[in-house]
Amino acid sequence: MLNPKLREKLSTLPVSPGVYFHKDAMGEIIYVGKASILKNRVKQYFHNYDRLDAKTKSLVSDIDDIDWIETDGEIDALFLEAEMVKRYMPKYNILLRDDKSLYYIRIDMKNDWPFIDFTRNPLDDGAEYFGPFYNGFLIKKALRYLRKLFPYYIKPPVLGSRPTLDEHIGLTPQGINSDQYKKSLRNLIGYIQGNRKDVIKNLEIAMKTAAKDKEFEQAAKIRNQLFGLYELKKHIFFGDKESLDISKDQALKDLKDLFYLEREPRRIEGYDISHMSGTNVVASMVVFKNGVSSRSDYRKFKIHIDKNDDFANMREVISRRFSPKNQKAWGLADILLIDGGKGQLDAANNALNLCLPSHNLRTFGLAKREEQIVLRSGDLINRSKLLQLSGTIELSDDFALINLPGSSHIIKLLQRIRNESHRFAVSYHSSLKSKQQTKSLLDDVAGIGPKTKSKLIRKFGSLHNIASVSESDLATVVGNEKAKRISAYFRM
Repeated sequence: MLNPKLREKLSTLPVSPGVYFHKDAMGEIIYVGKASILKNRVKQYFHNYDRLDAKTKSLVSDIDDIDWIETDGEIDALFLEAEMVKRYMPKYNILLRDDKSLYYIRIDMKNDWPFIDFTRNPLDDGAEYFGPFYNGFLIKKALRYLRKLFPYYIKPPVLGSRPTLDEHIGLTPQGINSDQYKKSLRNLIGYIQGNRKDVIKNLEIAMKTAAKDKEFEQAAKIRNQLFGLYELKKHIFFGDKESLDISKDQALKDLKDLFYLEREPRRIEGYDISHMSGTNVVASMVVFKNGVSSRSDYRKFKIHIDKNDDFANMREVISRRFSPKNQKAWGLADILLIDGGKGQLDAANNALNLCLPSHNLRTFGLAKREEQIVLRSGDLINRSKLLQLSGTIELSDDFALINLPGSSHIIKLLQRIRNESHRFAVSYHSSLKSKQQTKSLLDDVAGIGPKTKSKLIRKFGSLHNIASVSESDLATVVGNEKAKRISAYFRM
């Protein structure tokens, strides 16, 4: 039997795409889902109850309330659903997902002729990753449409070989050089990232320029791309991330109200340090835009001098991040989240004040042991909002410690950012450690220089793998002579 509050919510569901949140009687999010039509999808849970499987019946019996965020299309809903599942880890998403993994789009723009493929496990290999996406079928379908407008390779091209079927039907690039191909790919990437307005604007400028230079064939080609992009809206729509109604993201709204921010924070950056006893010291900067991760904006830092001093390392990272060059290239943030407690936050604030003496950025720490939000004691806090969120505050001369329930939207978001910054830092540290180990051993092999070592790592991933593959496999990367030397070295 539906309670009056839930019945009223169901009557106001929109007919647009979006992400919905099922909540239990305690207000905890127990399931996150996406829908092409929110009204139809959500109501399905409460129709034909007897036909539902046992797990879904259990979910429905626990639903006490529903919220949702509307999006511009299914792709935005797909992306947002994945982010919210990772943020809240709802118990029924874990029960109902059947061990399915998230999908990422992978493009290695360092290659002369990059190709597009999919992976479930993004690596720190220098390639660009876009996602995560919770539904592989939908994202692959979207890219099939886009491939007609921005032709691309789906595997490494063999230049000089016979034309493939994809070439005959215009799905791979023809008659262009590597730079022109990469320019087309960047338009595709921009569209995937939600910057369709900028992509269309750039294409319109390029079309007018080509027509003015009397390159009418090129102008006609760009015109056809534009027509295709307009037509694409009827099939599938990549919404601007900025067009999401972020006031409906409860975590961002609560952050704004609790800390008297001028607006919901659009860009939050998370920082973490990773090393092993002061060796291979690295730092990560992850970026969340409108509450969701933006992997293309992530940055990593190699600390100039290895030292087992997280405070000094944090000062260096913040100083480099907010150098005039990087401020101009990356812009500023609304909030900085530092992984750590008072010492790390103090180090970050000292560096930030030197770089931006009159800044109004808010900086928070997130202490691991109690998951307390750490901030300077002089920062503004809305006490009535804190009470509304069932939170408490502990004050000292220099710092304030905010305690919020573990189920609160703010804590879930900050934990998500903190965990992502930690994952990214550890991944980079592990990569450097692996390369250092490989370097120290392969340096003893005659004729193996930095470029060859780089090729081997890129192909086989680790020293262990290089040592275990066959001589013939090595030869496909470095040639027969070098492969023979490497193989002999590891079998000594």
